[in-house]
Amino acid sequence: MPWVRNLALSPRAHGLDVVKSLRAMVEGKTKVFFSLGGNLLAAGPDTELIAKGMRGQQATIFVATKLNRGHLTTGSLSLLLPTLAHVDIDMQAAGQQMTSCESTTGVVAQNKVLEPLPGQMLSEVAIISAMAIATLGDRLQGDWVAMTANYDRIRDHISRVVPGFENFNERLRQRGGFYLPNGPRELTFKTPDQKAHFSVTKLEKIGLEPGQLVMATVRAHDQFNTTIYDNNDRYRGIHGERRVIFLNKEDMAERGLNPRDLVNISSHHEGQTRTAERFVVVPYDVPRGNTVTYYPETNVLVPLSSVVKTSNTPTSKTLVVTIAKIPAEAVHQEAALA
Repeated sequence: MPWVRNLALSPRAHGLDVVKSLRAMVEGKTKVFFSLGGNLLAAGPDTELIAKGMRGQQATIFVATKLNRGHLTTGSLSLLLPTLAHVDIDMQAAGQQMTSCESTTGVVAQNKVLEPLPGQMLSEVAIISAMAIATLGDRLQGDWVAMTANYDRIRDHISRVVPGFENFNERLRQRGGFYLPNGPRELTFKTPDQKAHFSVTKLEKIGLEPGQLVMATVRAHDQFNTTIYDNNDRYRGIHGERRVIFLNKEDMAERGLNPRDLVNISSHHEGQTRTAERFVVVPYDVPRGNTVTYYPETNVLVPLSSVVKTSNTPTSKTLVVTIAKIPAEAVHQEAALA
């Protein structure tokens, strides 16, 4: 297969960020999508457009610890490779291997280990190394086999190139792990005068037409990235539902809305309109003119062409939308048909 041979040609130029990668996929400039965990279809903007781009790939390869709906949207050829989780006991040639994780407080420590699910799952390291060995053959450079046998060798490489990871193996084996460099905590900054430098970003006023709102997407409490553990959100008092829209009471009154009414949400960008249907109205203490919904349920409303200027990330926090109430008779009619 031609796309397999092309894997041997490692690029030397700068790569693409997520939005540029998605655009390349949609425009037919890429042939293979390879995923190490995650759920790009649920995490990315413009859901239907990204799905179309995914289906246009010659091959989609998913390495995953658990199934998600993104695995159902595939290219002409698709492989789903189950893999060990980082907390699973991982036995290699040199014995049981150790992996690490960086916490939200910047601490790198060993992962706890659990008995893996039965089967013949490989680790992510073993899968990547096997691909390198199979595709590059005699042109392979580096100790890929040795790195698979003993993950300490990987950490040795990391310690030589990533600041803050010096003596990675030794420090990882210390009780509690180690802190990564943190300028504000240590009061040391890599600036000419060794002081913190602050910048001010001028806020841009969003011009809204009558009836429009600014929507931001957020995560619920029982959610990690695109993984949803339960349809509850104790942060905001929501139970058993995720297709909700949080609105200021005055904005609700202006639109003739009551709690638990059903509405359709439409986004508006450069003359394009996208609609997400059947969201439950919830009164909430948000500033007037603003509204909040959950991600990824409203990612379909975020255009791929709408990005933040500097970071080139999707405008999932500042999306111009309108809402339309679903008439009660239509709701009752649907219920009767069901």
